[in-house]
Amino acid sequence: MSVTTELRVRYAETDQMGVVYYSNYLVWFEVGRVEFLRSLGFDYRQMEVEDGCILPVVEATCRYKAPARYDDLIQIEACPVLLRGSLLKFAYRVLRAGSHGEPQVLLAEGETVHIVCDASMQKCSLPERYAAPIRSAIRVLSLDDQQEM
Repeated sequence: MSVTTELRVRYAETDQMGVVYYSNYLVWFEVGRVEFLRSLGFDYRQMEVEDGCILPVVEATCRYKAPARYDDLIQIEACPVLLRGSLLKFAYRVLRAGSHGEPQVLLAEGETVHIVCDASMQKCSLPERYAAPIRSAIRVLSLDDQQEM
């Protein structure tokens, strides 16, 4: 199960060449991840405040395929692909939305790896009230992938 979030590229996100600066894709990954969690009925603030649980990024990758430019309407797809103990991994795709009969264009794809930690940055397991819906989303993704094969 992936969640798609749309946003429009702001001028401040571009460089002098009018192309989105590369680090903004990691910010967009976070936007997608937060909206994915929100679609499950919870958010980061809730995890931090109510459960003392944080998800620091320990690894991030991004493969750039085509440039995004000012005022492009983009779509950020985010989905979990792995939850094992304190390890959580998300996958992302950033696409330029198709318009006027034009197809979508893949701009970038990547992953982030997170370690679930408590407030003192010690590894811990993700509380079950968050882990169960995330596992279900991974399971759905796996079944969909198997059907496409």
